[in-house]
Amino acid sequence: MKRKLTMIQAITEAMDQKLADDSRIMLLGEDIGVNGGVFRATEDLVHKYGPDRVVDTPLAEAGIIGAAIGLAMNGKIPVVEIQFLAFIYPGFEQIVSHAARMRYRTRGQYHVPMVIRTPYGAGIRGPELHSESVETFFAHVPGLKVVAPSTPYDAKGLLIAAMEDPDPVIFLEPTKLYRAFKQEVPEEMYRVPIGKAKVVQEGSDASIFAWGAMLRVAEDAAKQIERENGLSCEVIDLRTLYPLDRDTIIASVKKTGRAVVVHEAHKTAGLGAEIISIINDEALIYMKAPVKRITGYDVPVPQFSIEDDYLPTAERVKDGIMETATF
Repeated sequence: MKRKLTMIQAITEAMDQKLADDSRIMLLGEDIGVNGGVFRATEDLVHKYGPDRVVDTPLAEAGIIGAAIGLAMNGKIPVVEIQFLAFIYPGFEQIVSHAARMRYRTRGQYHVPMVIRTPYGAGIRGPELHSESVETFFAHVPGLKVVAPSTPYDAKGLLIAAMEDPDPVIFLEPTKLYRAFKQEVPEEMYRVPIGKAKVVQEGSDASIFAWGAMLRVAEDAAKQIERENGLSCEVIDLRTLYPLDRDTIIASVKKTGRAVVVHEAHKTAGLGAEIISIINDEALIYMKAPVKRITGYDVPVPQFSIEDDYLPTAERVKDGIMETATF
């Protein structure tokens, strides 16, 4: 049966169903028990499954993630909530030095099946360190998988897949989309495969690559430019940021010959640069124009009054598409 859920409801349902389905699953995080988490993603779960499986932790990200690594190596499947992506820095060493390397370090004797959930991204009027998009930090690290859903349907399916994955998964949840819209979501458990992008809209004149909250910006731009200029844009939701779906990226640009990458992270060394590198390596001779990046700026995410000026807009994306179309 399908109902319409918000993204936060879909995420809650995924954890609820897996807690019921697999006794190894447990949740850890600050205020995730009685309070239900800062965005209420774990609301009421402690009442259903008890404080031994929905664990309120101290405010200590290194300790939360370190404990989760130990639990994962000893038969549990911990799902960690970090309240905001930029709060993860105290636990960064545990992630990159231990969680990501344990399978390699032990020559496959130990796996670390854990998920680190964290909201990310601007547009919610958050104070400093509440609106970062630093996904590239984690996409650079072998041993991690990095996922960023853009819809409620994908959020549930990807989170279930992440909880069943044998390796650590960084699960990035676009804060701006938590309650932005509803979508039909099956009631039963299902999986969206990690590592597979989705062609959201077919097109022939340019390929637009986006993820998270920027997917809706890309879709809006594609609709506007088709209406105003008659250009047909193919919109790709990457969904997984590491490993990237190289085949879908290359197939799209071979068809259209033009590409635009949209992300709200800083431009320098952002994931857009890696996408351009993939295109240059494998499809350069098909390109009719240089790839255009529409991104956030190389400054800290600004606070309230100019936050909207930092984020890519449909207008900026349209300009980028026209720049490639008229090259």
